[in-house]
Parts: sequence; structure tokens; C-alpha cells
Amino acid sequence: MTPRRLVSSKPFEKSLRKYLARNPTLRGAIGKALLKLSENAFDPSLKTHKLSGNLFGFLACSCGYDCRIIFSLAPDKETGEEVILLIDIGTHEEVY
Repeated sequence: MTPRRLVSSKPFEKSLRKYLARNPTLRGAIGKALLKLSENAFDPSLKTHKLSGNLFGFLACSCGYDCRIIFSLAPDKETGEEVILLIDIGTHEEVY
């Protein structure tokens, strides 16, 4: 399986900066989770699941005890390949 390209949205980048400012020790865990996400979005260790309600159509995965990444699988407009669009990151309470 070819790794999918990760595409960060502006809101994700902002949330990531804020989250890492509050939790600098999680930088490594987040990096590992993003690598796994790229390699296999449904790796059991990520606990990837579909969302409902206001976030219907998106997926979430875990990157630590209380750290979640919200993302979607979408085709790249230029290449047509499926990419992972990173939407948000934060605690369970922040992102849901």
C-alpha cells in the first residue's frame, strides 16, 4: 500500500500550533500518529472511526490518551490520488 499524502488545512495548522504550545511533550506522539495515518489510516492503534452529527462525513483517530485528529479522505484536485485532509487536532472536548 502506497502511503497517502497528508494535506494540512489552515485551521489544522493553527490548532496544531496551539495544541503543541500547551502540550510540547506530545510532539513525538503526534508525529508518529501522522506517519501511521499516512501509511494506513485504519491502523488499529489509531482507533480510527467515522463521526456523526455536525462532523458527519469526517473521520477521527487517536494520537494519545486525550488527543484526536479529525480528517477526511479526499481526491486531490490535480492528481486524482486520494489524500488525507487534516481538519483539526485537540482534546476530545475541543474537537467534538
